[in-house]
Amino acid sequence: MSHGPSAFDLSLALGEAEFEAAAALRLSQRLIQVGIALSSETDLRRLLELIVAQARELTCCDGASLFIREGEELRFFVVNRNEELQDLRLPLAPSSIVGYVVLTGESLNLPDVYRLPAGLPYAFNSQVDQQTGYRTRSLLTVPMRDPSGNILGALQLLNRLRPDCPANLAPNQVADWSQPFSELEVRVAEALASQAAVAYQNVRLREELKAAHLETIFCLAQAAEYRDQDTSFHLKRMSHYSRIIAKQLGLSSHEQELIFYASPLHDVGKIGIPDAILRKPGPLTPEERLIMNRHPEIGYEILSKSDSELMKKSAIIALTHHEKFDGSGYPRGLKGEEIPLEGRIVALADVFDALASRPYKEAWDLSDIFRFVESQSGSHFDP
Repeated sequence: MSHGPSAFDLSLALGEAEFEAAAALRLSQRLIQVGIALSSETDLRRLLELIVAQARELTCCDGASLFIREGEELRFFVVNRNEELQDLRLPLAPSSIVGYVVLTGESLNLPDVYRLPAGLPYAFNSQVDQQTGYRTRSLLTVPMRDPSGNILGALQLLNRLRPDCPANLAPNQVADWSQPFSELEVRVAEALASQAAVAYQNVRLREELKAAHLETIFCLAQAAEYRDQDTSFHLKRMSHYSRIIAKQLGLSSHEQELIFYASPLHDVGKIGIPDAILRKPGPLTPEERLIMNRHPEIGYEILSKSDSELMKKSAIIALTHHEKFDGSGYPRGLKGEEIPLEGRIVALADVFDALASRPYKEAWDLSDIFRFVESQSGSHFDP
């Protein structure tokens, strides 16, 4: 005759339940913090690194990879044991574990990938283990599903480490200290993967909007000069040069980006210069030069009416990129640090590219350009 569970058994079960509930609460709170961190990240590479790092920390696993579906390929990002993010690709196939998860939307929690039952539609590829000496045992793969239910990719975690495992395990020792992922860890990984899907979509959308915004700026800037195609190439080159100079000067990444996007509009004021002067093949008369030299102020008038931080930066660059450090520039004859830093940066980038990539004359040799720039230090350019 059964007497049912003892009081000790019940207290033990209640203790385990309370422990699991407390652990679940801690993980849910940590997931909220992680979600906030993911949503605030705007750089794609840093976002991918953050997702992988948080996945490893939350589930106490030895490694993690993030797979993004791109057509019939999987682009995957893996952090190796030296904490380096590697960017790789492989075909999307249902016969692989990650391919199966991406195509079916089903999570796979495999206690030992070398002991899979026969007849499964997927198989573990041991090639990397063989090449590296690493031994994979427990493997958890969950789909990255956005709020609409679309599967963008998968998050894969390997070798859930035991709490008592020693630090700095050799690659061939990790499997001996690994254990299966728990159901709670499966739910945590699925929740993190969903957060990652939303964050990834947001960053990609932001990058697409930025790219479209930049192309619009280039088109507007090119239309203002309406020359041949090289104008577009010049604008793109000098915007990159401007960002490089800003970076070397120690400006913040935000300031670097603003200068990158604002610099192509430096000559937008030429849209207000008559064709007869703008497209004149020969040298300009003194009167025509005075009219041409009005284009910085015209550009400033066009761009400064916006409340956008980017347009305000563009307006300053348009107004000041023809000023010279010794005060001999135009339109206002500003001198030294009276000239805003972004104007001094674009002045150098603009002249450098004009000499290095001239479409109608032979381009200068780099050594000659550097000598010229040095000779103009303190006169034309900020020393």
